Amino acid sequence: MNYTALVNRFICDVPVYEPGRPIEEVARELGLKPQNVIKLASNENALGPSPKAVVAMRSALKTAHLYPDGNGFYLRRALAKKLGVEKENIILGCGSNEVIEFLYHTFVAPGDEVVAGNRAFVIYAIMAKMFQSRCVEVPFRDLHTHDLDAMREAITAKTKLVFVANPNNPSGTCVSNAALDRFIRSLPPHVVCVLDEAYYEFLDDPPPSIAYAMNRNVVVLRTFSKIVGLAGLRIGYGVAQKDCIALMQRVRQPFNVNAVALAGALAAVSDPEHIRNTKRMTRQGLRYLYREFDRLKLEYVPSAANFVLVRVGDGATVFQALQQRGVIVRPVGGYKLPEWIRVTVGLPEENRRFIRALSQCV
Repeated sequence: MNYTALVNRFICDVPVYEPGRPIEEVARELGLKPQNVIKLASNENALGPSPKAVVAMRSALKTAHLYPDGNGFYLRRALAKKLGVEKENIILGCGSNEVIEFLYHTFVAPGDEVVAGNRAFVIYAIMAKMFQSRCVEVPFRDLHTHDLDAMREAITAKTKLVFVANPNNPSGTCVSNAALDRFIRSLPPHVVCVLDEAYYEFLDDPPPSIAYAMNRNVVVLRTFSKIVGLAGLRIGYGVAQKDCIALMQRVRQPFNVNAVALAGALAAVSDPEHIRNTKRMTRQGLRYLYREFDRLKLEYVPSAANFVLVRVGDGATVFQALQQRGVIVRPVGGYKLPEWIRVTVGLPEENRRFIRALSQCV
């Protein structure tokens, strides 16, 4: 059967998202032992999951034959208490990625436009193609930071969503709180601003995002994948006004978050010590990497998250050379940064091993 003749034509133009390569795949391809390969590619938490989450997840396996709570009542209630909102202000997703999809289903029709930075999370543009809309990609200021003034100028009567990743991936940069406040207050009423805050917990001076969500056309995205260390469970959430969340709930599939993820995330909410330990490890790791990049005379972008962008010359070549040495990082040519790689902060020995390998490659 010729499926190409049957497919919705626009699907052929949708690019495939390429995630960071898994350890097992690299080991198999290069003939390496998996235990000798380290992954510093996907901004995962090197400390692993919250210990409280591990206990809760093991307990949840005992009832894995039962469907999960489709409404995520207890997790939404715990998040609401933590954030100072009501559970009706929260929607859960299979990662915050799925909440992005909810937003497109709810607000974007064929021919509409969305606005995003040209070096922000590629899923914004990929999703636009999936929904037969147009992503207006605005050049970053000084290559690495959202240009909020230019993004405001790019908004038209067709614009439905505008995305601000803060901190941004892959650059690790933030916009100032004052600039973000001016931007949000300037938006016309027909536009929903999406604050993608996957790395929010790493910030020392975070913006009042939840207050924006309660009083403006703003949806805040957060995740349990990064600082909490539950990337493998795929769970995130969105925060917005109740009527917005109620509309998004209409497009959410039944049981979209599994029971083990719900249990792990609920336990992680009550484990601030794990978050403190992760922030401490991340800051120490970043300071070490900065010193080593300075020693190697490599340009880098100071990061507000748990990864750092470093200029190595030919990013794809260095990426391959590091893989040969059992170190997986992330090339960022897809973000129009072919001379750079992105490296996640690992455990101290992983950071040292990366630097030893990088020294041989550059």
